[in-house]
Amino acid sequence: MYEDLTVLENIRFFAEVRGLSPSEWLPRSMEILDFVGLGKFKDRRAGQLSGGMKQKLGLASALVTRPRLLLLDEPTTGVDPVTRQDFWQLIIKLVSSPHFDSPPIFGENGGRSAGQAGGVSVIISTPYMDEASRCHRVGFMKNGKIIVEDTPSNLRARLNGRILELRGSPLNLLRHVAYEDADVEDVQAFGDRLHIRAREGKAQEVIHRLTSGIGSEGGQVDELRVVPPALEDVFIALSEDKNHKGALP
Repeated sequence: MYEDLTVLENIRFFAEVRGLSPSEWLPRSMEILDFVGLGKFKDRRAGQLSGGMKQKLGLASALVTRPRLLLLDEPTTGVDPVTRQDFWQLIIKLVSSPHFDSPPIFGENGGRSAGQAGGVSVIISTPYMDEASRCHRVGFMKNGKIIVEDTPSNLRARLNGRILELRGSPLNLLRHVAYEDADVEDVQAFGDRLHIRAREGKAQEVIHRLTSGIGSEGGQVDELRVVPPALEDVFIALSEDKNHKGALP
């Protein structure tokens, strides 16, 4: 964004560079600004906006020409959690609009025949797995290459029945005992708990051994159970070197 221009001037610049006339971009710009929550700030200079508001202005500038596809490169990195949630609600509204008269920024001149499914397709890169889980399809990348691509549910299904959640104390002792088990492929800290990846079909045996082994080492198990795998679990498994103890086939 050009920080010495106002919010509306930035949108006007990108609209006219792309060939839109004032009769096209001005009414559409006001609809978009209301859509992204910047209608009250149209005369504020971009340099005076917060990080989250700048991201919304960038989205508004991209939407002014009615794109079929948006490419978003880590759009929520560096913004606060509330703004991140607000931005994702905007993205969800864009991609879930069944027809081009909803939301109003997809007007009757949107470039599609009446009754045809409308909206915008979005390709987004993000380091946040909770954001990735909102997408219809996810591709994991390592060293600049996609290592797998599928729906979030199918990706998580690769580890069904193999992720254990362990709560107890002390955490370092729990991690050490778990990792020494022959049927444990990996142990990762998830906040105040551990996620343990067991070999296929071995989860219940691991639960029995760890409950006994941690107690004999002076540790305490508050809870140890099989939990649904998170995308983080899948990504960690897929990212491991094939020579590592817990590489996923």
